[in-house]
Amino acid sequence: MKPALAPSPGLRVAIMTDETGWHTRQLLRALRERGCTGRCIDLAQCRIATTHAWHGLVLPGHGTDLPDAVLVRGIAAGSFEQVTKRLGVLHALREFGVPVYNDARAIERSVDKSMTSVLLHAAGVPTPPTWAMESAALAQRLVTRESAAGHALVLKPLFGSQGQGLQRIGRVDGVHVPLPPLEGGYGGLAYLQRFVEARATPGYDYRVLVVGGSALAAMRRVSEHWVHNVAQGARCEPQSLAHGAGPELARLAEAASRALDMDYAGVDLLPAGHGAQVLEVNGVAAWQGLQRVTPFNIARALVHDLLDRKCAGLARRRQA
Repeated sequence: MKPALAPSPGLRVAIMTDETGWHTRQLLRALRERGCTGRCIDLAQCRIATTHAWHGLVLPGHGTDLPDAVLVRGIAAGSFEQVTKRLGVLHALREFGVPVYNDARAIERSVDKSMTSVLLHAAGVPTPPTWAMESAALAQRLVTRESAAGHALVLKPLFGSQGQGLQRIGRVDGVHVPLPPLEGGYGGLAYLQRFVEARATPGYDYRVLVVGGSALAAMRRVSEHWVHNVAQGARCEPQSLAHGAGPELARLAEAASRALDMDYAGVDLLPAGHGAQVLEVNGVAAWQGLQRVTPFNIARALVHDLLDRKCAGLARRRQA
C-alpha cells in the first residue's frame, strides 16, 4: 500500500491513551507531517456533563468542541464501571459523527477473548477449540476430559494482555494439571483454549499488522518459553508476507480483522499441523517490536489510513 501524502490541514486528532511515550511520539510526528494537530488524552480524564455542551462530553483541551477524529492507543484498566464509562465516551463520539479508530465496538470485540473466539469461529477463521464458562465444575470436567484425550489447555484471563496470567492445565508434560481456583485473576470465569504444541525449537508465533483491511507487516516472535509475547522476553524476527507462509498469514489475519470489523489490528497466529491458527486479535496493538523488523514507518501507515480512509470527507470539507 502506497499511502497518500496530501495534507489534512487543521484537523484535530485526539490520541486516546493512558500513557505517553514512544508510540504516542511516533503518532504525533506522523500527524504533524500531514498538517494535523494531535493531542494525547486519557479517557479516564474525560467526563460526561450534560450542562457543558450540546453533546454532553468534556474532553481535556477541547473546551465545548469535539475533536475531528480519534485514534485509540490505549485504555487504562479500571473497575467495570470505570471502563464502561470510558468506552461510553468512545461510543458517544462515534454517534456524534467523529471517526474513531478503532471504535468502541471493535475494541469490545477484541478485548473480550470469548467474543473474539465466537466471531472467528462463526466466520470460519481457523482458531484452536475454545470454551468459556462460569461453572467451575463444568470447567473441571472439561479439563479432565481433554486431559484424558492427551490435550493440554491454556487458561487465560478474559481481559488479559501481554501474555500475563496464562497457565497450562490438562495433560502437561505427561502429568495431569487440574483447573486452579477461578477467583482473583480470572474473575470466576474459565476461558480455555486447546494448547497448540510448538513445531520447532525454540517455538514461535506470528504477529501480523492489518491496517485498513490489508496485512502490511509481520514478524515471528521466538521464545524458549511457550508464551511468545515480546513483553515476556520473546525476540522479534522479520517475517515476509510475500513468500513462504506469508501469503497464508496475510489472508488469515485479514479475515480475522474483517470478522471483528477492525480499522487496524495486531493478529496473533500459531503454526499448526494444517496451517496457521488465529489465537487473538488486538484492537490497541503495540508495534514497537514489529517496527524494529519493518522497513516502513508503522505510525505513519496508521495515520495515513485514518486520514485518507476514515477522514477523507472531513479533509475535503475543511479545504472547501
